[in-house]
Amino acid sequence: MTEPTSTAQPSIAQLEADIAARRARLADTLAELNYRRQPKVIIERQKQSLHRRFSAATQDEYGEVRMEVVGPLALAAVVLIAWGIRRQGRR
Repeated sequence: MTEPTSTAQPSIAQLEADIAARRARLADTLAELNYRRQPKVIIERQKQSLHRRFSAATQDEYGEVRMEVVGPLALAAVVLIAWGIRRQGRR
């Protein structure tokens, strides 16, 4: 024998509750999207992302400075500063 299939439709109260729940979820989603699109929030996210990328590039897994990366950058900064000072001295 086959079991009878249930074709009972939800009640009006159930439908209204479902609609109310969906509206609440939609309102939460819209509030979150509105918050995320604020320039201040976007800038903060970008700063955090840049900080994570910089830390990953300049530090090893133990938090120690990677001299093979930082050393050449420091040398380049010193050379550029010395070059700028020398140029100003010629004027």
